[in-house]
Amino acid sequence: MHHTFRSTALTAALLAGAVSAFAQAPAAPAGQDPIDSGQPAAIPRFDAKAVDRSVQPCQDFYQFACGQWIAKNPVPPDRSRWGRLAELTERNWATLRGILEKAAKPGARRDPIDQKIGDYYASCMDEPAIEAKGIAPLKPRLARIDALKSKGEIAAALAQLHADGVGALFRFGSQPDFENASVNLAGVDQGGISLPDRDYYLSDEARFADVRKQYPGHVQRMLELLGEPRETAARDARTVLDVETALAKISLDRVRQRDPANRKHKMAVKDLASLAPHFDWSAYFKASGAPPFTQLNVGWPDFFKGVDQLLETRSLDDWKVYLRWHAIHDAAPLLPPAFVNENFAFFEKTLRGTQELSPRWKRCVEYTDRQLGEALGQRYVEASFGPEGKARTLKMVLALESALDRDIRDLPWMTGTTKKRALEKRAAIANKIGYPDRWRDYSRLRIVRGDAFGNAERADAFEAARQRARIGRKVDPSEWRMTPPTVNANYNPFENNVNVPAGILQPPFFDNTMDDAVNFGAVGAAIGHELTHGFDDQGRKFDARGNLTDWWTAEDAKEFEKRAACLADEYSGFTVAGGVHLNGKLTLGENTADNGGVRIAYMALQDTLKGKKPEPRDGFTPEQRFFLAWGQIWCETSTPENEKVRAQTDPHSPGRYRVNGVMVNMPEFRQAFDCPAGAPMVHENACRVW
Repeated sequence: MHHTFRSTALTAALLAGAVSAFAQAPAAPAGQDPIDSGQPAAIPRFDAKAVDRSVQPCQDFYQFACGQWIAKNPVPPDRSRWGRLAELTERNWATLRGILEKAAKPGARRDPIDQKIGDYYASCMDEPAIEAKGIAPLKPRLARIDALKSKGEIAAALAQLHADGVGALFRFGSQPDFENASVNLAGVDQGGISLPDRDYYLSDEARFADVRKQYPGHVQRMLELLGEPRETAARDARTVLDVETALAKISLDRVRQRDPANRKHKMAVKDLASLAPHFDWSAYFKASGAPPFTQLNVGWPDFFKGVDQLLETRSLDDWKVYLRWHAIHDAAPLLPPAFVNENFAFFEKTLRGTQELSPRWKRCVEYTDRQLGEALGQRYVEASFGPEGKARTLKMVLALESALDRDIRDLPWMTGTTKKRALEKRAAIANKIGYPDRWRDYSRLRIVRGDAFGNAERADAFEAARQRARIGRKVDPSEWRMTPPTVNANYNPFENNVNVPAGILQPPFFDNTMDDAVNFGAVGAAIGHELTHGFDDQGRKFDARGNLTDWWTAEDAKEFEKRAACLADEYSGFTVAGGVHLNGKLTLGENTADNGGVRIAYMALQDTLKGKKPEPRDGFTPEQRFFLAWGQIWCETSTPENEKVRAQTDPHSPGRYRVNGVMVNMPEFRQAFDCPAGAPMVHENACRVW
């Protein structure tokens, strides 16, 4: 599902805007399946046979690098998007399935970790038991909503719903203090809508209006499955759309959320109460179980002013309808098949063009990874990642850091004052490779075999309590926010560190059988991408200690903005799905990191080669193989519907533009493939930040 076990903790919301990830996290697969046996598929290596030699590299490098792969890889029916990252994710899921099926076998020899992950997975897989229970597991949640006697009682009820993982109205949790990133602060931020973005409620463009038109029908059908009469469900569905539209109107848009200054509003709790006096904040915080606090960050104060007006003007019955909808919406994946199928039909088939629901094992593997990620991750690391993998990756990171230092020192547009601060920040970047040094303790989380819904609910409550307990405590920079099997990497500006999980340190990203050129072009550029995030349009606003501080001279800041605008304009010119433009301001951070990361990795490769000229392999020089490796990790196919959703919501550009958008800005690419002046892959006025 696309909407599954959404964490209401603010850290997730805040970091979604601030932590820069290498790739869009894969949605749970929505079918028949190439690895339904549970055996890992073929290793997805760099492949010279994927090259489309009918296309000249200087004409369309993405098609050249990926053409044969694309021709052989239509989007699978249980996906809305398919690519090299997805191939690796599927392989990891098959490995995890083997671990979980072994752990799911009851026996006295199971240790606490295997009991938890095994029983969680077995319960999720037991569809007959889930069907037999019907909506009974959801009834206590619904009863609490139905029992509300006044709007004053909404706050305490909402706190319980948030603990259960229900993403209604707003988010609350812990977050680093923008002014002192070593300490966790309480925080609240906007939330409470079910469609992917505010424009789905507000824009008259057909791609949004069409979805908005179909949304109430989905809500109505879900409410009918709960037992509401058709007329009542239809009326309630309209109420849900009305309330969520009102929330969308007062929400900050994605581009403005990218500026951390728009999300930094530290205030006393009493000032929040003045912003929204119709909400009982003391009752909410007490019911949430958070430790006492006097100050918090309010992500977007105007949102809470608007919420206050909505609480005053909408009836108690309207709020009950809205909360009931969110309770069922968030619970759907672990309810009987009728709910699962209806949820899939709208959020995957209608919204993203996915044709078939994925096999249950895939969904249950992903849910286990999401909710017990570091327990399952321990077993994954034991099975697939040794200490030598960590050591090899760290060696590459050191080469990349050295290249970035040289890049900063040699920048023609930056003054010495800012360069000095930039180099101090780079030197302070910490690297977390593979998996945590200290695993999360799940001993207090109760997992009961046969109680799929209860397990998920308790896991959500466990995570909410864990995050809220951080309030007022020191930030733990050793903590991971990605699970070890994740095919991704990220940079955290508050902690100034790079995180590279074990899941991505495999082919086609990192491959022992390949030459340095391929490894630097794939995982090297990926890690370079993360390092560059410390200096993109968001990351540059944080200092070496993770505090939101302006360490730039006015002259250098102006020069940066000019160069960033070049990239924003370039990528805004790209289109998908028959004419939908990308938003170059939304994707600016990722595009800056792609361009910088590939350049840094190229420099590191040249340093590693030390002037040697290895013989061509597969007919390509090391430099050509470097660029082909970057191109091939982004080979992908996608449904038009998914392309439209991602153009609106994803800060990453589609694969085609992550490749071609970088190549046109690199003289090194032009030289490697001997591209003539005027070729499509050559821009005379190339964009360059780093």
